[in-house]
Amino acid sequence: MVGELVTETFDYDGGRQVTVYVPPDPPEAVVFAGDGQLISPWGRHLEAAGVPPTMIVGAHRTDDPDEMVRIGEYSPSFDEERFAAHERFFVEEVRGWVRSRFGVALPAGRTAVCGVSAGAELALAMGLRHPDVYGAVLCASPGGGFRPPAVLPSPPPRTYLVAGTQEPWFLENATRWADALREAGADVVLAERAGDHGDPFWQAEFPLMVTWAFQR
Repeated sequence: MVGELVTETFDYDGGRQVTVYVPPDPPEAVVFAGDGQLISPWGRHLEAAGVPPTMIVGAHRTDDPDEMVRIGEYSPSFDEERFAAHERFFVEEVRGWVRSRFGVALPAGRTAVCGVSAGAELALAMGLRHPDVYGAVLCASPGGGFRPPAVLPSPPPRTYLVAGTQEPWFLENATRWADALREAGADVVLAERAGDHGDPFWQAEFPLMVTWAFQR
């Protein structure tokens, strides 16, 4: 990796870390993501693919061993209060720190939100609720706790969905979202790949997702 990783600890939830991949050249785009300890180091895959310099801002997942705590933060369908607190942290506090620490405040057209598995539900929720902030949603193997609402924002966000042939439940969820977003008039990619639920599958797709998000 030519770029560097910078980690900061915030007061949220008793001490929540955010890790930022800082590309070697001034960033032309930025991707915000949940599960930051997983996704931020994927900057090396962007470097290897020759993607234009893109900053990755990854808010770490909770340390609580109860998976429902993480899901409660990422999906608006389970714990409204917990989700709202994490949403404020993710959208307001983290973005404000990126502006002040790195001098990066890019328009929505150069900003995406990304997630994998349960984190993909977070990406979808943030993209729908804050289209003025995130111009594209990058969503891999979405969980099924958060389903398309009856009414989608107009216009709905540009969305790239991917799921593997060996994870049929997640592929079904991705297809459900693709159908709903297309019906609402969104620009949607649905990629069905040979693969299973896990980091290597998502890492391989990540440069393709980022290239699609910022090719305009």
